[in-house]
Amino acid sequence: MGNGIAHVFARSGYPVLLADVSDSALAAGLATIRKNLTREVAKEKLTSDEAEAAESRITSTTSLESLAPAAIAIEAATERFEIKSQIFKRLDAILPPEAVLASNTSSISITKLAALTKRPGQVIGMHFFNPVPVMKLVEIIRGLQTTQATFDTVRSLSESLGKIPVEVNDAAGFVSNRVLMPLINEACFAVMEGVATPEAIDTIFREGMAHPMGPLTLADFIGLDVCLDIMRVLVEGLGDPKYRPCPLLIRMVDAGWLGRKTGKGFYTYP
Repeated sequence: MGNGIAHVFARSGYPVLLADVSDSALAAGLATIRKNLTREVAKEKLTSDEAEAAESRITSTTSLESLAPAAIAIEAATERFEIKSQIFKRLDAILPPEAVLASNTSSISITKLAALTKRPGQVIGMHFFNPVPVMKLVEIIRGLQTTQATFDTVRSLSESLGKIPVEVNDAAGFVSNRVLMPLINEACFAVMEGVATPEAIDTIFREGMAHPMGPLTLADFIGLDVCLDIMRVLVEGLGDPKYRPCPLLIRMVDAGWLGRKTGKGFYTYP
């Protein structure tokens, strides 16, 4: 998600500083950006000169302190509150007082993240969708403290990227994952209970409901560990047992079967 966000900002003319935990992670992210820009040139969505210019706007670093001049920082770490909270505390101390702190979280409370900072009015959610260079939607999540000025700035910024911003108030899972993840979770229950195979379930959703991919293929694409983390956020944040994670999903994550990124989930990948 981080390299996708960097891609769309650089493609739209913004200078980008891409921060990650290691040089190898940065190298992988930059390689993905380069590959995706090349694909856009092949599809005649960009010229070669535009792709080269976009790539030249991205600088990489392993030091959060290097972000000090930034006007906005968009965090895209894994979906764990303890990890995101540490990043937000550090960014709050590093960035100038007027800078906006945004999170690409797909489920975690913006209000809780904002409360960790000395600039709660300037904290907001920018939930991009994967793959970021292709998907148009951005959920813009207001925390309880988010000011109108911050919201207006981020909405305009999203539009400048060619995105479609949709306003959502802060609640566990927001709209997208509050609706999507229970669907995926229920598909897991259907497999666990022997109602149908993963292939059958996905075919029903593709051919009968015009979904571009079935819920279990999508779960493998997202990462089963991410799906499980979000279900746990939903059950904790909303307090309703209907959001309890499927035991099969828990067992698969425990086994290290996380989907495409590990080569095995509900399907096997080369």
